[in-house]
Amino acid sequence: MTDACRIRVIQSFAEIAAEHWAGLAGASRGGPGTPYNPFVSHAFLSSLEESDSATPQTGWLGQHLLLEQEDGTLLGAVPAYVKNHSRGEYVFDYGWAEAFQRAGGRYYPKLQASVPFTPATGPRLLHRHGLDPAPVRQALAAGLRELTLRHDLSSAHVTFLPEDELPALQAAGFLHRTDQQFHFINAGYRSHDEFLETLASRKRKALRKERRAALENGIEIDWLTGGDLTEDIWDQFFAFYMDTGGRKWGRPYLTRRFYSLVGERMADDILLVMARRAGRYIAGAINFIGEDALYGRHWGCVEDHPFLHFEVCYHQAIDFAIDRGLKRVEAGAQGEHKLARGYMPITTHSAHYLAHPGLRRAVADYLERERRDVAEAGEWLAEHGPFRKTGAPPRGND
Repeated sequence: MTDACRIRVIQSFAEIAAEHWAGLAGASRGGPGTPYNPFVSHAFLSSLEESDSATPQTGWLGQHLLLEQEDGTLLGAVPAYVKNHSRGEYVFDYGWAEAFQRAGGRYYPKLQASVPFTPATGPRLLHRHGLDPAPVRQALAAGLRELTLRHDLSSAHVTFLPEDELPALQAAGFLHRTDQQFHFINAGYRSHDEFLETLASRKRKALRKERRAALENGIEIDWLTGGDLTEDIWDQFFAFYMDTGGRKWGRPYLTRRFYSLVGERMADDILLVMARRAGRYIAGAINFIGEDALYGRHWGCVEDHPFLHFEVCYHQAIDFAIDRGLKRVEAGAQGEHKLARGYMPITTHSAHYLAHPGLRRAVADYLERERRDVAEAGEWLAEHGPFRKTGAPPRGND
């Protein structure tokens, strides 16, 4: 990377060619180094915008940073948005916003560097294949800080980033925050039964019983991917998403068109696990397939059956990961109930730049205590996991 480079901000992924974006590490399959992450692909990010899921009207104003040479060669990028709310982020700062506003401050708008509605770790300070990532990350971190100050935003937040991106952000004045998710780690299992043999006897018997119970009442499971993902299938899955999402969140984030777009652009990167009874689909979960991981996202149903959620979302995901030789399953945000099903605690990371010195001091003090609490909770949960005490697989961060 030369010194002659600049930061340019675009509001939409329509302003950058997909083939240029694909030159960034992690944004496409087959590149060296960083494994492909489907959520930072041009196909996924542009689909969020074009489907009216992540737009200024829904509170996501694109402010995507591009680091370029003077001739326009793309060196790095950050997907980022100016936001007037904190919905769809999964790293919660509502308390910070309320406290700052009670003290007379203005927390919104803020800058959010993330993939909308997607609590999955992946590259945030993206660099071009073949470049030393360190100077690119430093320039992008400084660019986020400068954009925050230039537009009089309260803060900038980089969420679900890999740990190796933290030093560049901390050097730019960002604070480190941790949280916890539960991931299945594939220790080279040849079958689900081989995985179950690593569990304590009582846990193993309970899961086998749970899986049998989930498929009572004549329920069968289908894996749909690639050419299986027809518009009729998307209609059925969207009905599940709207029914369950509407009951949980009031207003689901993603539009029907989003599923058509990702189905057109990245069908081979999608796995739908669909539950069928009496000749019709009654439930399903959408997963995205990365280079080394399966990412579970949304689930929905139109019939309630005991344990079906666990079967469709967690057990089938493990089956698929073992079948495809994927290293892990990331099952989304929160959920200590995943522990009993073989998903172990791992630490997730975010970084936060707060422009106001008083707010920064208060949050820094809070985060120091929170990091300690997250670490202690993770150690306790790992110790009380379902695995036999001998031969247990490592925690996800080990």
